[in-house]
Amino acid sequence: MSTASTALADPQSRVRPATASRRTRHSWGRHTPLWLLIPAAAVLLPLFAYPIYQLGLLSVLDFRQAQVSGGEPTRFVGFDNYLTLLRDGKFWSVLLATVAFAAACVAATLAVGAALAVLLTRVSRWPGYALSFAAMAAWAAPAITGSTVWMFLFDANLGLVNQVLGLAGYNWTYDPYSTFALVGAVVVWHSFPFVMVTLYAGIRAIPGQVLEAAALDGASHWRSFRQIVVPMIRPLLVIVVIQSIIWDFKVFTQIYVMTSGGGIAGQNLTLNV
Repeated sequence: MSTASTALADPQSRVRPATASRRTRHSWGRHTPLWLLIPAAAVLLPLFAYPIYQLGLLSVLDFRQAQVSGGEPTRFVGFDNYLTLLRDGKFWSVLLATVAFAAACVAATLAVGAALAVLLTRVSRWPGYALSFAAMAAWAAPAITGSTVWMFLFDANLGLVNQVLGLAGYNWTYDPYSTFALVGAVVVWHSFPFVMVTLYAGIRAIPGQVLEAAALDGASHWRSFRQIVVPMIRPLLVIVVIQSIIWDFKVFTQIYVMTSGGGIAGQNLTLNV
């Protein structure tokens, strides 16, 4: 029987090659992102795996200054380092302070960044330029420089803030709560521009017809923001929240500089310090 006769006798025979070809292309297309990640993974995995291995190895060794200098051989201690840490009451109090401080900084950063992002969409061109320039200047300032400038502003005797508020001689770094608040303000000052710029870009990408339709239906500005803007920029919110958590949990420079290494009697210690 000829090929044409076979195709006429069995119509499915003409469909099978095309279907198989589509399945092959679909399978390849589905796995294409994984293949494209291989070059980056080949570079990043060794860079992350080796330091993590070294950290894990050091954590089960008696590794002190003598071992760093090569004077004494390292000694395997198993989980003794972990047990010593978990039994230390100071560790738990510092951990609680770190979590509370980071959570407050994340919340304040998101609130300030989101509010200024909305404000940027409301103001005219030149005030918007001025706000953007000021935010970029804060973002570009090194942490140690910004912390030093803020310490001058809040100096007990010569600080501009104390002179304006009539609090000459008041030491903002004496009380642990006011110290954390002052350091947190500097952290937020350094962090909010990233949130502001990211959310502003997301808000500007929302079609204007959607917000106009909501306004015609009688929705207030707050309701439009809560029920339209926030759901549409949720992916960006997830990004800025994760980024802020990472940054604020590893804050070191601001606390170390502004509290001289942890405050009076270590009252402002965090895990990083």
